[in-house]
Amino acid sequence: MTGAHDVQALSDQDIHVYEAVAAQAIESGGAGLAGVVRASGLTEEQVSASLSRLVEHGYVVPRGENYVLGPHTFEVDY
Repeated sequence: MTGAHDVQALSDQDIHVYEAVAAQAIESGGAGLAGVVRASGLTEEQVSASLSRLVEHGYVVPRGENYVLGPHTFEVDY
């Protein structure tokens, strides 16, 4: 993780992927790549790139073959 979380440093695509991970994590405890692709409507390559950035910055954390939310300083309303 690199420094403090700055949600403004994320692209719209990254935020969209984050929201897809958050929704799936709330529903089933984790989000798999295929589920995030389906939920986001993005390609697997786009989702993989966003997940890499989100993991690098600590917004999401890999857990086995899934992703869960990392510690964060902002909220996503559902």
